[in-house]
This record gives sequence, structure tokens and C-alpha cells, in this order.
Amino acid sequence: MDFSFQDLSGTFSMADIAIALSLSFVLSAGIGWVYRFTHRNVSYSQSYVQTLVILGMLIALIMLVVGSNIARAFALVGALSVVRFRNAIKETRDVGFIFLVMGVGMAVGTRFYTLGIVAAVAISLIIVVMYRFNWFALDVQRQVVKVQVPADEDHTAGLQDVLIRFTSEFELVSMESIRGGALTEIMYTVRLKKGEEPGRLIAALSERTAGQKVTVLTGYDQTDL
Repeated sequence: MDFSFQDLSGTFSMADIAIALSLSFVLSAGIGWVYRFTHRNVSYSQSYVQTLVILGMLIALIMLVVGSNIARAFALVGALSVVRFRNAIKETRDVGFIFLVMGVGMAVGTRFYTLGIVAAVAISLIIVVMYRFNWFALDVQRQVVKVQVPADEDHTAGLQDVLIRFTSEFELVSMESIRGGALTEIMYTVRLKKGEEPGRLIAALSERTAGQKVTVLTGYDQTDL
């Protein structure tokens, strides 16, 4: 009986492994620096950027393992299907960076090195240009107003009177019962009139809330709520 060991790694060499992992690391790290440089909001996560680098290298490794073997591909899908990710993605662009490092890792892992390099550099430059010139920005500054009022009576009319005085436009976003039904939290998106200050709006709303909390968030389109 033959008990000899058969090497299954004959489809790629040690040089292929070194090039794929090294190149995927360099490109993924570059994408991570682009993400860090172009990040605007307050939800920056160092672990997320490190995960981008690890993910790019892992995808390259997976593509080396799978190669052109369909059976391995299906086995890999079955193995990965048991993994569950429950972390919420706060920004839409974060998903784009995940797909970017995955695409680059796939290109490098399948030994399309030039494609991986060109794609990573070109897409990263586009991201930097969009950040630098602030493409597609909506030049309208809005605020979020959150007001807590007692739930025993309807304060909506009084709040809207104040909003009409201080804002050029406003829109009711949500109403929520809090603290066991004792309070109602009302949220509006507003656009302050020219020359008006958030502090004056808070003071006027506080007169209609029976001493309850009033919050005005400015620049909420650049801040994570």
C-alpha cells in the first residue's frame, strides 16, 4: 500500500505566494491610507482600516488556494457560509472600500498583478480627487432638532410656531415615546434662517417644552447620528 505524501501546492510556487501576499499587502495598505486621508466623519476606526489590509491579503490567499478548481471553490463557499458578521457599516463608502480591497486581492491572487496595481492606483486617485474637490456635495446646511416634551398633551403646534419663526424650512422626521411613555421625543430636520443662531432656537423651543431637553445638531450630514 502506498502511503506517500502528495504535494497539492504544485499549481503555484513559493515565489507566487510571496508576490501575491506582498503585493496585496502593499496595495491594501495604500487603500487603507487613502481611506484614512479622505475620511470626514467622526466614526473613524483603526481596526476597520487594519481589517481592510488583512482582508486584501486573505482574498489573495483564497484565490491562490481556489485557483481554477471548482470543487475547492464550492468547498470554500460552504466553509465561509457559517461565518456571521454583525457589525453595522456606518458609512456607505466603507462598503466600497471593502469591495475595492476584495477586488484587488482577487486580481493579485489570480496573478493578474498589473490589473491589481492599475485598478488600485486608478480608483484610489479617483477617491482622492472626489475628496479634494468635494464632488456631489449639496451646498445646503441643515440641522437636526430633537425635542422632548411631556406626553400628556400635544405640543406640536407650539413647536412648529417656533420653527416657523427661526427656520426657512423644516420637516418632521420622527416621533417616539420614551421613558416609559412619560415623554415624547420629536425630531425635525430644519434650515435656519440667515442670521439666526442655534442657541436662540434652543432658547425659544425650551419655553415650549416644559423644561425638557432640546438638542440641535448642526452639520449632521458630516456627522454620524
